Amino acid sequence: MLPRALAFDVFGTVVDWRGSIIGELAKFGTAHGLQRDWATFADEWRNGYAPAMDRVRKGELPWTRIDALHRGILDELLQRAGIDSVSEADVDHLNRAWHRLDPWPDSVEGLTRLKRRFIITTLSNGNVSLLTNMAKHAGLPWDCVISAELFHHYKPDPQAYLGCADLLDVAPGELMLVATHPSDLRAARASGLMTAYVKRPLEFGEGHHLPAVDDGEFDLIADDFLDLAEQLNRLGS
Repeated sequence: MLPRALAFDVFGTVVDWRGSIIGELAKFGTAHGLQRDWATFADEWRNGYAPAMDRVRKGELPWTRIDALHRGILDELLQRAGIDSVSEADVDHLNRAWHRLDPWPDSVEGLTRLKRRFIITTLSNGNVSLLTNMAKHAGLPWDCVISAELFHHYKPDPQAYLGCADLLDVAPGELMLVATHPSDLRAARASGLMTAYVKRPLEFGEGHHLPAVDDGEFDLIADDFLDLAEQLNRLGS
């Protein structure tokens, strides 16, 4: 069975968040005469993401969009690094680096191929403005931009997956989540979605091992979006 629509996780799956953020931090450092281990800084910024969302999920924080969560993590990291003489405007620009992430080399071509046959949308915890700006920056050809912000529930809450299907007017079983994170895919599968695992071995840098997945755990396993398009074409032929 072919899906009617494909929903894509974005950070790591569609765009190279780590390489992009390290590059933005390096430019920030050059502009302000700062030398730090920017790769570690990028990793720590990203590592704060899940705990921040959990605070929202547990009710410790009211609904808070990702931009604000990213800014809170950034402020703590800057303080810890002793960086306290940068203007508010420059810190805000740095925080919006997440709006300017670059795509993986296959992303635009692969999405363009997939769009010929399927509805393609984001299903990301990133807020709508972030995803829209990123699509403009990276040339991502989405049919629409769907965010957890629309449901006030971050993935892996089932409301995000089911809400996406509802907005697209398809049954959960007619929607396929495409992601490089098995935990996201498992939550989508538990909500009745189809799943496609796309390998992104460089998401966390060289030498990082891909997560373990069981044989047959997901509907499709692809090396990249071009491979995913080929597999879906074969299934539909």
